Amino acid sequence: MSNGFLVVDKPGGVTSHDVVAKARKSLNTRKIGHAGTLDPMATGVLVLGIGDGTRLLQYITAGIKEYEATVKLGQLTSTDDKEGEVIATTEIPADIPAAFAKQVGKIMQKPSSVSAIRIDGKRAYDLVREGVEVDIPAREVTVYSIDIKEIRGDEVDIVVSCSAGTYIRAIARDCGGHLTSLRRTRVGIFDLSMADKLMPVAEIASKIFTPRNLDLHESTEMKFGRAISMSGTSGIVAAITPDGQLAALLEDKDGAAKPIAVFVR
Repeated sequence: MSNGFLVVDKPGGVTSHDVVAKARKSLNTRKIGHAGTLDPMATGVLVLGIGDGTRLLQYITAGIKEYEATVKLGQLTSTDDKEGEVIATTEIPADIPAAFAKQVGKIMQKPSSVSAIRIDGKRAYDLVREGVEVDIPAREVTVYSIDIKEIRGDEVDIVVSCSAGTYIRAIARDCGGHLTSLRRTRVGIFDLSMADKLMPVAEIASKIFTPRNLDLHESTEMKFGRAISMSGTSGIVAAITPDGQLAALLEDKDGAAKPIAVFVR
């Protein structure tokens, strides 16, 4: 299959770029991208788009993400995780659950200085390695829930559900600690149970969007990027050909369903 999606359970100690490079070699294709970078320390769900799958990655990246993490309280580090140097000690909150509860909801979060955010064309973490002082403005993110699984003295195991753009290491920092482990368990519709399965583009598109089954005439119209009759559905629709392929992404506008991305050739 030259087009589709692959969920990789990324091991620790390798970068997301390393995973993509290995997949390009294994699948013998250059057209591979991923939905959301994982730090080298982190493990878990890394969604790869292959071929036409790369064109849907923008919709996957925006999905809800879930993480399992361990936070060590009482120490701040230069990287907000165990790989950095301890730069300050803090008082462990008297009410640990309450401290994490303050991070739930729509919050203004200041990303870690070693994040993958680009500043003047360079990744923040690269600038930090070069000795440049980085100050990234806070931005609004949504943390849907933080469930505390276990408290062991100064270590806390948590499960976090959050919007795209949320930094778990920033949650750890803002609770007065740093991350010692991080595992992503879900990205949108993708979870660890789907690891190592190459999934067709049409199958995934039908889960992300409302599917619409086309007839032969409508499928032919898609090849030319022409509008067809309205879908009657709000938002983006995945148009599926009679043989089960993704023809296009459609959106109702001006009395017709118009292609916003065409996949049939």
